Amino acid sequence: MIRIVFAAFLVLVAPLAAQAQKIPLSRAEISLSLSPVVKKAAPAVVNVYAQRVERQPRNALFDDPVFQRFFGGQHPSAKTAQSLGSGVIVDPSGLVVTNHHVIEGMTSVKVALADRREFAAEIVLRDPRSDLAILRIKSDEKTFPVLEMGDSDAIEVGDLVLAIGDPFGVGQTVTQGIVSALARTQVGISDYGFFIQTDAAINPGNSGGALVDVNGRLVGVNSAIFSQTGSSVGIGFAIPVNMVKSVVAAAKNGGKEVRRPWLGASLQNLTRDLAESLGLDRPAGALVTEVDPRGPAATGGLKQGDVIVAVDGQEAADAGGVGYRLGAKTIGGTASLSVRRDGKSLVVPLALVAAPEKPAREEIKIKGGSPFAGATVVNISPATSEEFSIGAAKEGVAVVNVEDNTPAAAVGFQKGDVVLTVNGAKIAATRDLDRAASQNPYVWRLTINRGGQVITSVIGG
Repeated sequence: MIRIVFAAFLVLVAPLAAQAQKIPLSRAEISLSLSPVVKKAAPAVVNVYAQRVERQPRNALFDDPVFQRFFGGQHPSAKTAQSLGSGVIVDPSGLVVTNHHVIEGMTSVKVALADRREFAAEIVLRDPRSDLAILRIKSDEKTFPVLEMGDSDAIEVGDLVLAIGDPFGVGQTVTQGIVSALARTQVGISDYGFFIQTDAAINPGNSGGALVDVNGRLVGVNSAIFSQTGSSVGIGFAIPVNMVKSVVAAAKNGGKEVRRPWLGASLQNLTRDLAESLGLDRPAGALVTEVDPRGPAATGGLKQGDVIVAVDGQEAADAGGVGYRLGAKTIGGTASLSVRRDGKSLVVPLALVAAPEKPAREEIKIKGGSPFAGATVVNISPATSEEFSIGAAKEGVAVVNVEDNTPAAAVGFQKGDVVLTVNGAKIAATRDLDRAASQNPYVWRLTINRGGQVITSVIGG
């Protein structure tokens, strides 16, 4: 079975500059080396080592004098979880971009440069929606080598690329390939699924690494591969650098999170039948299925049934493409949505504003012995709906995290579930669920909304 594997090592992809795109005509041209590109890019590519120490429950047996006499009192009081990936220095002060999944849940991070220097690093910003994170090297030195960021919208299929990283921990490695495809949105790695596909070899350990062009500029951050074995089969995916830029900008401005523009509308991919019914010659674009009257889409004049085909002139082939184009933009100003409506083309202005957090999220982690114990829930608002991909639900409270080995995990709660009622009582806010979970009924009757489907379950008390 084919599976997606996060590539916890560095990859670099390089498209040929427009003026250099030509077929080699001589043996000398075929013998050209990419070593100048590597020398320019490699010093800014780093290894990222992350870990956390997990304390284990202490067994009373370890305090028994007999145990201590015969076994010296040794006991497994803690274990260490580790992660290995790559990163790219994007600012001389020591800002490093890597994948969020490399440092997810980790508390201690170290960075190793190509020249073998090692530094402790702090996690400045986590952005799980894009699977990116920003680190800062802890050092008085402020002249670290930097990889210049390019323009991922300027690369084309067939452009030459390089991948630089530390696959399987063997040491910094460079692989070469081409851009195999652009705007891959059906990969399912992050909320902003819009990836550069490359055949440059990417393997475990490459996650967070650089994808660079032949001018030595960063065009993507390598994240995952398709593989049956866990090793490279020539299908790798990188996050476009234009998304990386928005995350880096948020970190430089002191943000702990990335605030992105709010569309205020629900979108659906077009099928061939839908496209034909709408008078379109091909199923390209995103169908608007619902417009929030409070949002910027409604203010700009977007309507249900419209088909968004481009954002600021950049083609958006599906709902994922629209989400990426908007997600890569910063708050402030206006974007232009190219729309097809009733067989006509028009442009709809969209104010680039953040989704409001009303009501306040009031995040609560449910404790105790109820079926909800171990779940973290928030109130539903436009902001939390966007942040946690809750969907169109407007009532209830949303589950945003479920801890392993808890009653909530055993029951089967999932991130994104929306709790509507508990034993017939309406759940309108997180405090309502916290109150309901503190009770001890004979049975629990629960109603949840999961992906638009309302499910009712009865669980023994």
